[in-house]
Parts: sequence; C-alpha cells; structure tokens
Amino acid sequence: MQVVPIFTDEVAQAGGWHGQCLAEAFARRGWQALMVSLDSCHVSISEQQVQVHIPGLTQPAPMAFVRGVAAGTTQQIITRMNLLHTLQRQGMVVYNHGRAIETTVDKGLTSQLLAEQGVATPATWVCEHRQIAHHLMQQALDARKTLVIKPLFGSQGKGVRLIEHRQAFALPQDRFVEGVYYLQEKIDCGPYQHDYRVFVVRGEPVAVMRRQGDNWLHNVARGARCTPCDEADVAAIGVRAAQAISIDYAGVDVMRDKHGKLWVIEVNSIPAWRGLQSITAFDIADVLVDDLLGLVSNQAAQP
Repeated sequence: MQVVPIFTDEVAQAGGWHGQCLAEAFARRGWQALMVSLDSCHVSISEQQVQVHIPGLTQPAPMAFVRGVAAGTTQQIITRMNLLHTLQRQGMVVYNHGRAIETTVDKGLTSQLLAEQGVATPATWVCEHRQIAHHLMQQALDARKTLVIKPLFGSQGKGVRLIEHRQAFALPQDRFVEGVYYLQEKIDCGPYQHDYRVFVVRGEPVAVMRRQGDNWLHNVARGARCTPCDEADVAAIGVRAAQAISIDYAGVDVMRDKHGKLWVIEVNSIPAWRGLQSITAFDIADVLVDDLLGLVSNQAAQP
C-alpha cells in the first residue's frame, strides 16, 4: 500500500478528527496515511542535491495533504513553508499548496486580493504603529462605525475583539497582535444574525451552511449551531473568493448585511469541516481525497 503524508499539528492525537477522516478516505482508495508534523522534517543539501526528509516515509510520495502548520517563530514558520515549496518544486502535489496557505494565513493579503478581484470584503486597515491604529479607531468612532480587530495570523475567533468605545483603545491584546494591527469594519447584519461557511473544492461549492452563535461571533469552535443553506448567491460569492485566492479548496466565511448584500470576511486554506459534516449527507473527506488524487493523476499524465 502506498503512503501519503498528512502534515498535521495533531500527531499526538493521531491526526485528530479531521486527520482520521482523511486517513479513512485514503484507505478506501488503497492509500495509507502517515501523520507527520512539519517541524519534524528536515532538509539536506549534499553534492548539489536537495532532499526533504519526512519521518516514517521510506520512499517518495506523489502527494501530501496539509492539515495543520503548528505555531512558531517567524523563522520556524518560514522554514516549514519552505519545506512545502521544496516538495512542490520536486514534483509532489501539496494540498493546499504552499502559496495558498501563505496567502490565507495572512488576513491582510487575503483582503487585498479579494478587493483587487472585485469580491466584496469589509473596509480594512493594516498597520504596525499603535499611534496609527489609534487614529484609525478614532476616525471609525467619529463616523459611528464599529471596528473588529483580529490577529493577522489566527483562527477560530481567538483574539478577535470589537472596538466600540474609547476605552477599547487599551486594546489590542498584545500577545495576539504581535506588532501588526489588522482592523476591519464590522458588518451591520440587521436581521441576519448569522454567517455562512461555503466549502469550495476545485471551483465548486460542495457544501454550504449557516452558522448561528450566541453572540456576534459564529465560530463552530465556540459553539455555533449549524444548519444547511441553499442560498445560491452565498455559494456564488464563496466560489468567487476561492478563485480570487487561486486555491484548490477553501472554507469561505460570508456575512449578509442589513441591506442583503454579501461580504466575504475570510478565506481559510486549512478549514475545519466537522460542523459542516454534521449537516452534510456525503463524506467531505472523500471529496477532498478524490480531488487530490485527480490532481496527481493529471500531473502524471502531463509530458
């Protein structure tokens, strides 16, 4: 049985729920999954040959699935991403590919690409100096607007805060911000007190759900309730967002404002789908694995 690495930050948990779903999907297709963390890999350069060493992998693999990149210093993250880029240069199909992960992890860059491609995304500011951040907050408050401040790198709503009052200038939480302020205008949702997750694979909205939390955040990791959604315009903007990022598959977060207009809030390159699976009849891991195997097959067929 051929082996496929699944890069995960949950090796101690055997890949976690998502890793196990993928492992089972691969096994149904004759592949054995190898759970491995990127920080356990290393590169050797000898006699002008570059080799990436993946623990437990005894022969080259045509593909790898990225399920998690552990937090670390800037140098550590760059090293791990370089591993993915090296594997791609050497012919491995990496899913999602390194550039897509780098783009979506950086919320500021994601916002830029969405805007440049004409995908509606909230007004956003990115700066390094606290004085500039405070000035932007002051302008927003004077205009009777509410801002959301988020970690540039982060997920599941961690470190996300509202800027509604002048007292909030004591924010942000420095341990999350790490020297970069990412400020975004809060969407006034009016009667639409929920958001959407569009799961896009190869340009197709394979599943869409509505998420309803107990407050203004609607992350499943924070207990949001999931229900199926068949709103065609939601699916369509999710597809456009994924295309703007040039990504194989993505979880796109969408909100509808009080006037009914849709806005893309984030694009996730390593999205969770446990909540989505709870309301979806088919196995999402099967769709992902089939898409990856199709990419490998197409690459092998090229001259």
